[in-house]
Amino acid sequence: MWLRPRSGARVYLACRDVQKGELVAKEIKGLTGNQQVLVRKLDLADTKSIRAFAKDFLAEEKHLHILINNAGVMMCPYSKTADGFEMHIGVNHLGHFLLTHLLLEKLQESAPSRVVNLSSLAHYLGRIHFHNLQGEKFYSAGLAYCHSKLANILFTRELHRRLKGSGVTVYSVHPGTVKSELIRHSTVMSLMWWLFSFFIKTPQQGAQTSLYCAVTEGLESLSGKHFSDCQVAWVSSQARNETVARRLWDVSCDLLGLPVD
Repeated sequence: MWLRPRSGARVYLACRDVQKGELVAKEIKGLTGNQQVLVRKLDLADTKSIRAFAKDFLAEEKHLHILINNAGVMMCPYSKTADGFEMHIGVNHLGHFLLTHLLLEKLQESAPSRVVNLSSLAHYLGRIHFHNLQGEKFYSAGLAYCHSKLANILFTRELHRRLKGSGVTVYSVHPGTVKSELIRHSTVMSLMWWLFSFFIKTPQQGAQTSLYCAVTEGLESLSGKHFSDCQVAWVSSQARNETVARRLWDVSCDLLGLPVD
């Protein structure tokens, strides 16, 4: 499923590596014929970069109909973002949380509009330990990824609750096991990906559920739901905990210096 030029889509690729982004943009233009594919710098590990991107985007564009929070890191050795957040929770959750917050008014003005948050089946192993959110007391690279993916679903559900009736709908997505550089920090995972390569999705296949939630008509009543293989999927009991979702929202606002409401 591609956003064809007949849809009139103007697409921004917000990337940490602009050079790689330009190569992807060139490929998309060639495949679709859509020349409205723009690349902009965005480093989700740095709130200054996030704020700069949002400021420039809002100055350039009058509308925003679809926001897909797709970036992520996985199984990194313990490290911190430019703002001192543990890398997984900082990039996978807080980075997207801040970006969405900064663009939310524009999404509401452009309604009907949608937000799609990339999560993972790995959220089943995730827990939100508020006393150890930054992994300073105990750290496991694998579990840190799982915790951040759980945070993505909790963010989706709480954002949906807050946006009811606004015309902005929100969805979380498990893209499947996709061939990408996401596993570059894990030799074991890289080996498993190679051994089971027949079952690994291509990036285009992995994007299908995200695109389904972004452009399929009639999904408004399913806002707040989790999707896998282009259909509603079950989530863990932890991912359905509204109390934790609301507290995570408040804690995230506090960490990012945003007003808590």
